[in-house]
Amino acid sequence: MLSSVMASPKGSRSQKMKLPIFTRKGTLEVPSPTEKDWSKDDEDDWVFKDPDQEQDSLPQPYRMINKMVNSLFDRSWEIIEARDTSKKAELRRTPPTIYHPLRESKLNTMPNCMDVSQDYVFIGGSKGFSIYNLHNAKQLYVWEKLKVDVISIWATDLGSEILIAPVDEMGIVRLFYFYKDGLYLIKAINELEDASKQTTCIKMEISKGGNFAALLLQGAGDIWLDVYKLPKESWVKEVQYPQLAVNTKKKIRQQLQLNTPDSVTADSLDTDMNISFRGDVKLSLPVQIMKIKPPKPITGTTFKSPLEAFAKIAGCRGLGSGQNHYIKASQWEKREAILRATYKKFLDGEWEPEPISMATFYFLLPSRVIPMPAGVKRSPGLACVLGVHWTDHHNFFFYSLNRTLKDKVDPEGVWPCAAPIVVSQLSPCSSYLVLACEDGVLSLWDLAQGLILGVVALPEKCFCQSIHFLKYFLVHKGQNVYPEGSVKCHMKCVVLCTDASLHLVTASGIQNSTISLLVERPVKYLDEAICAVAPVQALPGMVLTFSRDGSVFLMDVAKSQIVCSFALPRSYSLAAPWNPVFVVSLHHPCFLLRGDHPDEIGSASKAEDIPNSIFYFNFEDYPLLKNFSRNCTIPQASILAHPTFAQALPLEERCEKFFQKRLEEKEERIQAGRKERLQVGVFFLSRLSFSCCFFNSFFF
Repeated sequence: MLSSVMASPKGSRSQKMKLPIFTRKGTLEVPSPTEKDWSKDDEDDWVFKDPDQEQDSLPQPYRMINKMVNSLFDRSWEIIEARDTSKKAELRRTPPTIYHPLRESKLNTMPNCMDVSQDYVFIGGSKGFSIYNLHNAKQLYVWEKLKVDVISIWATDLGSEILIAPVDEMGIVRLFYFYKDGLYLIKAINELEDASKQTTCIKMEISKGGNFAALLLQGAGDIWLDVYKLPKESWVKEVQYPQLAVNTKKKIRQQLQLNTPDSVTADSLDTDMNISFRGDVKLSLPVQIMKIKPPKPITGTTFKSPLEAFAKIAGCRGLGSGQNHYIKASQWEKREAILRATYKKFLDGEWEPEPISMATFYFLLPSRVIPMPAGVKRSPGLACVLGVHWTDHHNFFFYSLNRTLKDKVDPEGVWPCAAPIVVSQLSPCSSYLVLACEDGVLSLWDLAQGLILGVVALPEKCFCQSIHFLKYFLVHKGQNVYPEGSVKCHMKCVVLCTDASLHLVTASGIQNSTISLLVERPVKYLDEAICAVAPVQALPGMVLTFSRDGSVFLMDVAKSQIVCSFALPRSYSLAAPWNPVFVVSLHHPCFLLRGDHPDEIGSASKAEDIPNSIFYFNFEDYPLLKNFSRNCTIPQASILAHPTFAQALPLEERCEKFFQKRLEEKEERIQAGRKERLQVGVFFLSRLSFSCCFFNSFFF
């Protein structure tokens, strides 16, 4: 606008009357002496110019002012378009239905962790843990005998008993046995009298059924994995018949120490409480059966001949780990020298020390991949193998649990992968295993059938952060339902990536796997990034998502839609949204969530004065979710008729159903032919009857 005012037309009036001219685009070049190299005359190489619209460039400072004004107009228009797009996006985003908690449990200490088992809630906090009733949020017992806080807690259902394993800030693990109205301390597993030799528990896992426990320990710059066998059969007898236990002076002294006045007993909390701590009963201690260390770095061979290498891997023990090879140390040195010479500019400089290798481990049930050793009594639900993989390593190791501490620790099997394994996950039924490698490739294994269901790759620049299994469901008449009975060779899981995108991975049959996007990576609204995901077993195909801004949504993964939202009371906010404290019950349609009061945290003078609450959400009490929880199973007959399960049936059943379907189709064709012939016969009879009537009326 300013340029059109200040610019003056070029030339005089006589020059304005010139006819339009054509000007060649770009700079002029000397043509080639060879005619065949000359460029063809193309109309696109010429541009039409009107002499009347040619203008002189503005002098300074007007040229600078003109440029600034044009830049200001362009920037303003970009802001207007961005705001308009944002308003349209907000109008299209329909806010979901918001549900508030049904109950609130106010605590005296800050809850650091939670777990649910049977009808009880176990909350770890300051100097111990507490037990609550899941249904009425009533406090039943408090055990506070520690000098530090409990940072994590596990509660494993053993049938009529519960095994509790809290871990404090010092990394010490204590095992508690909860039976009926009694709480028993079994042992502080890694607690030592010498503080300089104290080890820290980084990770813990208890097998399904409570027969084994594994602890990842760290101490003195080293890290290893201790595996214990838990004598739960002996615990039942010792608890039911406590008079058989011998009361020594040490146990009496321990009982007096645990029942000191500073400990909180059941009678001091509520007259209706009936849980008591039984320090006078000593239970059998766990038995250590194995100690596993990280794999050693691969170095030059110590074998003198290839026969020694083959003899080492006889019986497939350690086959695939890369340790038993016949590569000499001189060959490794030559390859390392070539590498350093090639990438010298990248290797020179200071290097940070490599982090300590961490382990991820699972207790696996007997299957076709992992058979039970001969001579070992097989009981349903009893783990027989420990699966382990270490950070920055390609291999997934299998260690047998039927051994003693004196036995040599060698893996019974190794699964090598093409890239280092970064994340893995075992399904709650222990039938499926997913291995996510560093290159974004996921391997889906069916351990029960001994098959690989498929291999899927995450989108480019997407890396796996966590994997969450869903109980397999189908979409029947527009509603998510669970198949009645067991389902084989079918799995679904949700994958959360490091860029906060969410993906659904499905596998139906052998090597028939797919991956679909559920939530895109947030670009403009970074606070909407998903930080945690939790499947909801009570609702088919539903997961809870926790965002960085404190939002909690219930998502239907089949439709990739938000069903509803869960919000705390207005005066509370989600504690640590990037790492929320919550627990979803596996056997009840509910979940618990910790909330803080931000207005009173800053004004509180002591940590005990800070209000902390646990909020209880029940899915069946909300109108929108009642339809999802009711009639959420589909009969077996409808499952077999579904095309998804046709390939999962045995060959005999598939052939039988194929011939049965063909016989039904043939019978339908025969019935249709008979019906058609009958209609033709009726038609001719009607025509004959009409002709006879006409003939009689005409002649008689």
